[in-house]
This record gives sequence, C-alpha cells and structure tokens, in this order.
Amino acid sequence: MGPGEEDFEMSRGRLEAFSDGVIAIIITIMVLELRPPEARALSALRPLLPVFLSYVLSFVYVGIYWNNHHHLMHTVRTVNGWILWANLHLLFWLSLVPFTTAWLGRSGGGEWPAVIYGAVLLMAACAYFLLVHAIVALHGQSSELAKAIGSDLKGKLSPAFYAAAIGLAFVDERLSYALYVLVAAMWFIPDRRIESHVRQ
Repeated sequence: MGPGEEDFEMSRGRLEAFSDGVIAIIITIMVLELRPPEARALSALRPLLPVFLSYVLSFVYVGIYWNNHHHLMHTVRTVNGWILWANLHLLFWLSLVPFTTAWLGRSGGGEWPAVIYGAVLLMAACAYFLLVHAIVALHGQSSELAKAIGSDLKGKLSPAFYAAAIGLAFVDERLSYALYVLVAAMWFIPDRRIESHVRQ
C-alpha cells in the first residue's frame, strides 16, 4: 500500500457507510407512515391501500439506489471533494422521497402529488448521473466504471420517462404512475455491468 492509499480507503469506506446510514433512515421514515387502523375489521385496511402502494413503490426505488450505489462504490479507488458533494447531492434528493411518498399516499393520487413525486425522482436520477461522472472524471475514461457503464441506455431513458410522467400528470395522473412503475421495473433487476467488470 502506497503513501496516502489508506486514507483514500478510509474515505471511501466512510462515504459508503454514511450513505448506507442515510438510506436506512429514509426507509425507516417511510415505514412509519404505515399506521395501523384502530378498527378491528379487515375492511379498515382498505383506506390504507394508497399509502401501502406508495410505500412499496418508493421502497423499491430506494432499494434500487442502494443496490446500484453499493456496486458503484466498488469501482472507487480514491475520493475527492467533487465525489463527496455529488454523493451528498444524491442523498439530498433521496431524503425527500419520504415526504413525496407520504403526500402521494395520503392524498390517494392527484396531479400535483404525481408531479412532485416525479420531480424528486428526476432530480435523484440526475444526481446519480453526476455522481457517476464525478467518479469517472477522477479515475479516467479507461477506468472500470467508464467501461462498465458504456452508453448507459437505462440511465438516459429514466430521466426522459420521469420528465414525460411529470407532463402527463396534467393529462391523467394514472399515466404518470404507470411510467414510475415502468422505470422501477426497468431497474428492479440489479445492473450487473459494474459487478462483472470488477470481477474481471
């Protein structure tokens, strides 16, 4: 291990540990919105269905980011200030997911909850894009990450779908929710490109 390499490893480890902690808190806040009804009848759960469905969708999204962030950190050898701020930028937008999830669930839908939900997803996608490119900028175009992401078709399609969903909310918010589910389905299967390159 050369001079300074241990510090870089500690920085990367602290970055990943901090991110994992924030994501765990985000999920905890979301699940606290699932408050059981006071009535004993099974039918009392019916009004909670929108809250539960919004929680499931957001849980999948946060899980996707956690999974991809975990694989992303395996390509990081060193950390600089740009990476730290790009990572914080991503965590900022993810930290707003519980708020938008709660509004979506409590309101039972509607155009503006759909718009704000999509806006947060769009900004989180952009923040992840910036984090990836901050890492590539530091490690170079010949790095494992640069080779792994390639053209990154899913990464480019997702923001486009979010933007379309935001616009469609003013036509029929159900179309927006359908697009949010579609993007989540696109990413539900973990992206193995980075993992494969790291193993090689």
